[in-house]
Amino acid sequence: MMASISVRVGYSQHRLLGNAVPRCCAWTPRRLPPNVGLMGQEAIGFLYAASVWVLPVLLAITLHEAAHGYVAWRLGDDTAWRQGRVSFNPLRHVDPFGTVVLPGLLLLLSAPFLFGWAKPVPVAFHRLRRPRRDMVLVAAAGPCTNLLLATCSALLFHLLPFLPGAVAEWVANNLLNAILINLVLTVFNLIPLPPLDGGRVAVGLLPSSLARPLARLERYGFLIIIGVMIFLPMIGRRLGIDLAVFHWIVIVPVQWLFTLFAALAGLDVPPQS
Repeated sequence: MMASISVRVGYSQHRLLGNAVPRCCAWTPRRLPPNVGLMGQEAIGFLYAASVWVLPVLLAITLHEAAHGYVAWRLGDDTAWRQGRVSFNPLRHVDPFGTVVLPGLLLLLSAPFLFGWAKPVPVAFHRLRRPRRDMVLVAAAGPCTNLLLATCSALLFHLLPFLPGAVAEWVANNLLNAILINLVLTVFNLIPLPPLDGGRVAVGLLPSSLARPLARLERYGFLIIIGVMIFLPMIGRRLGIDLAVFHWIVIVPVQWLFTLFAALAGLDVPPQS
């Protein structure tokens, strides 16, 4: 069996958080030479946006995946360890299309969202010492790691006054994006639907009569996720009904959590309307 996390979702700061993004942490550099043309400005803006997203995303994905493999190894299954997946090297976790090509195209096209995935970590649950309990711990390791990364990123904001102005602004954007992407990964992966981590946790905690039907949904899980994210809102707009389920179960909790983590970072964030 394969580890459950393979979908990764992120959103533009301004689209996702609205007025919750501090002015000091804008997406693009504020000062460009006056002789730079429109295409040059767009290119510089794209490169700057990429520079403040690449490191947070790679760290979030790499440590998330490595955490699954490490916990599985400690609990008796060395499959990921033998395949080199318990590693801080992001290249071992990158899916060429899902992690690089697709998010890059969406960023280049200024899409309102970023979507992608990493290679799932292989876990042989039957090799775990206590498979039902340990499956829960292996699955929970990824979101817990992302929550820890968001906390560290928020605390690092307090070191920004010791950095030069331009460097501090660039680091602030990286830290802000790190908080955002890790909160999105935490909330999204905790949705109780296999093959997401929350689905694995639910299967491990529910009584067998409920766990078995939920586990059987795993082969359709990604289709359900895509339908809820993309097609259900499209149908709702045609019918004049708000069917933005993904917004309710992911975006709204992330906005609320972001306000808490911004306070931890010492940022003055207006309350969400």
